[in-house]
Amino acid sequence: MTDKNEVKILGADGKPIPNKSDRLPARAKGVRGPSALNGGNGRFGGPAYDAADIYGQHSAEWNPFLYSPDGALNQFRDRIVSRARDISLNDGWASGAVTRILDNCIGANLRPIPKPDHRFLASVTGIKGFDHLWAKEYARAVDAGFRSWAVTDHGHYCDAARNNNFSQLMRIAFRHKLIDGDALALMVWLPERVGLGRARYATAVQLIDPDRLSNPQLQFDQMAMRGGVEIDEFGSAVAYHIRKAHAGDWFSAAQSVTWERVPRETAWGRPIVIHDYDGDRASQHRGGAGIFTPVMQRLKMLIKYDGVELDSAIINSIFAAYVESPFDHELVADALDDGQGAQLNGLNAYQDMRAKFHNAANISVGNSRVTLLAPGEKIGTVASSRPTENFAAFENAVLRNVASGIGLSAQQVSNDWSDVNYSSARGALLEAWKTLGRRRHDFAEGFAAPIRIGWLEEAHAVDDLPLPNGAPKFVECRGAYARATWVGPGVGWVDPVAESQGAIMRMDGALSTLQDECSQQGLDFEEVLEQRRYELQLFDEYKIPRPEWAGELVGLQSEDAKGGAQKAAKKPEAV
Repeated sequence: MTDKNEVKILGADGKPIPNKSDRLPARAKGVRGPSALNGGNGRFGGPAYDAADIYGQHSAEWNPFLYSPDGALNQFRDRIVSRARDISLNDGWASGAVTRILDNCIGANLRPIPKPDHRFLASVTGIKGFDHLWAKEYARAVDAGFRSWAVTDHGHYCDAARNNNFSQLMRIAFRHKLIDGDALALMVWLPERVGLGRARYATAVQLIDPDRLSNPQLQFDQMAMRGGVEIDEFGSAVAYHIRKAHAGDWFSAAQSVTWERVPRETAWGRPIVIHDYDGDRASQHRGGAGIFTPVMQRLKMLIKYDGVELDSAIINSIFAAYVESPFDHELVADALDDGQGAQLNGLNAYQDMRAKFHNAANISVGNSRVTLLAPGEKIGTVASSRPTENFAAFENAVLRNVASGIGLSAQQVSNDWSDVNYSSARGALLEAWKTLGRRRHDFAEGFAAPIRIGWLEEAHAVDDLPLPNGAPKFVECRGAYARATWVGPGVGWVDPVAESQGAIMRMDGALSTLQDECSQQGLDFEEVLEQRRYELQLFDEYKIPRPEWAGELVGLQSEDAKGGAQKAAKKPEAV
């Protein structure tokens, strides 16, 4: 049966126009058809996967565009980066997260430990002088030269702007990579700075803000131009188009609309432009999606929520109490509406009486004032309901989401370790350290290592490095000469005693080496051994009993010290 009062709209042919719902599949009307678990969705079975469903309540309007790798990012890059910078500058959670990653990946001294590939050099040249003894001597000479250029030279000649040493340059570049998605630098040649009391090397690094890397005249991406990166037919970068000044520099307006084409490298392979980014897809040529991109909206909403809760708490604290008078709103309205002012005068008279009463009733007992109310008054208080009971739980849930997105533990983001024990804290740190270690390795190999290669090429020409007769030129075996392991801040300790005992057990069981254990703590094991040998010699020279950590060292101790050393060689007991 049909409802007699049903309203129908007739078409041009005089027949009722069918409802839109009559033309939809059963799934769209709310009728559950066959699911993907038993044959698909929709009227005709539909796709085998629910992820491809276009009729369901949760997926009917979920139709993201299928962007190309560069198309998904380059055209929106400036908007994403500007928002990420705003969050990192003005929010404590975001700023702290960036600082935590920088301190764990770069720290105060990101440095290379030279490991020249003497086996490769010996195999390709047939020179027997390329052995492990040569590798050790060469590594020491190269490390000393690099240290003088990158760290100990207080003139900061490694920096073209002469503001930072090498580790500080790497920290700024890595910060760009974390927030902007790109790290960009130029290897410049400044022979005019070389001289007595000045620079020893002409090689210097000039950091470039990634905003300056863009298509000339802000053109759209083309076949051979992607976000300022000029590529060849294989997608390899051959040149970079860089503005001569930042677009935000009003005082450099002419330079900001002038682009310079800079080749990627020289004809013999010396790097000129150093560009590092984390690629998410094949054929991607720019960064731009930093660590905050996946969680930016949630983090922004948390910032707003924090501000609203703080405002509400301030309002609660300001309006803590109030005084009620006996006049209700009708009496006040009548008083204000009296044209002759009789009732208004009565209201004013009452208010005057209240003021005189409170001025006269200043009674105190000791130093505490006694509150007296005028006739008809009473005190009311505002209940403090801010922050709400679920505020902390909600904030922690959002911060856990943010921490997961940026690759840190929730405790590292919030700096709240009150709700974890040793096992959970160590487990969280070890998981986070995998991501931090991978980030350091990628940045060191993609950004720091090419810079060191540029310096090492000049060092081979300037310094008297130990090389066997007939050794190939640097450009012929660049990778073998420049091979190195990059070391940054150590993992640190949660329980120093237990973890130190674990390290000793791993080395005794041949599951680890001193080099591995030292590198985990940001140390060079050869420097540790050399320093330890020197300290033990001083103990003997000053006739001080050797400490328990001295162990048993043959040939370096007197007969009187052997007994104590052998006793100290015992494995420490577990506590």
